[in-house]
Amino acid sequence: MNKLYKANLIFIFLLIIIFTTVAGAEGEVNLYTNRHYDTDELLLQEFEEDTGIMVNVLKGGSDELIEKIAREGKDTSADLLITADAGRLHRAKTMGLLQPVKSKVLFNNIPKNLRDEENYWFGLTIRGRVVVYAKNRVNEADLSSYEDLIDEKWNGKILVRSSSNIYNQSLLASFIELYGRDWAVNWAEGIVKNMARKPQGNDRDQATAVVAGQGDIAIMNTYYLGKMLNSTNQEEVKVAKQLEIFFPKKTHINVSGIGLTRHAKNKENAVRLIEYLTSKKAQEMFAKANFEYPVNNEVKPSELLKSWGEFKTQDINLSSLGENNKEAYMIFNQVGWK
Repeated sequence: MNKLYKANLIFIFLLIIIFTTVAGAEGEVNLYTNRHYDTDELLLQEFEEDTGIMVNVLKGGSDELIEKIAREGKDTSADLLITADAGRLHRAKTMGLLQPVKSKVLFNNIPKNLRDEENYWFGLTIRGRVVVYAKNRVNEADLSSYEDLIDEKWNGKILVRSSSNIYNQSLLASFIELYGRDWAVNWAEGIVKNMARKPQGNDRDQATAVVAGQGDIAIMNTYYLGKMLNSTNQEEVKVAKQLEIFFPKKTHINVSGIGLTRHAKNKENAVRLIEYLTSKKAQEMFAKANFEYPVNNEVKPSELLKSWGEFKTQDINLSSLGENNKEAYMIFNQVGWK
């Protein structure tokens, strides 16, 4: 076998390898996300296996990632942004960091109220902001609505995190949308009067403080209690078992959501990933593992969430949470909610 023949064989062999590699590769998609759950990693891995599209993930805090995309501008590598709270997603939209998506798959998978009115972002999972109370000190019959929380019977008994928290800002923003500014001011003032202590800590800290007797009820997100009940930290489990969830009339809900960045370099692959994450298969995994409610109506909540009971949600589009955020923040400052 002469040298030329060998060289030709090697060249052909290399061409076959290159062709096979290129033909089998479907490109990539770059995801900036604030989520740090094992379920998310498993879903992204299955998406890669199903589609051949490689998912490159950058994790960070919600506000940190938004600012990073803004700084990077046209040079950003981000194709998708996942962050908690419709208020933050709206902020990303108004900063010009996102672009709208037209997809029949997404329109079918996600109810209209759980996505941006102009389709700049889409909800992935739902969590309710509810009342969590001490089983041994509170009679559920005494609970009814968010408005009832400002009754003097709750004086010195309410625990809640600070006004700088986006979850509280969105809760108040929903009241502005439903009932108007004056109602929202009155409610915020009433909560401040009934606080058991100065706002501090996260939602888990509110739950712990209730069990410690610092207050009787806390305002917190549903999935935190689910996480605590299934925690590897036995102290968290012990705390959670002494608490119960109550869904106020017209329960406030929010989402963890996703948006296509304005300067996405892998737009087609990015849309495919959004569609995948809102599919029945992916939504079932979200529901079972993360104690969040699915956005896809074809998927039922986990057994734990179903055990908490059914509830009726506020009849608003979640875009209003971002639209009313600035007003909510001003009200918190006005009434002295630190």
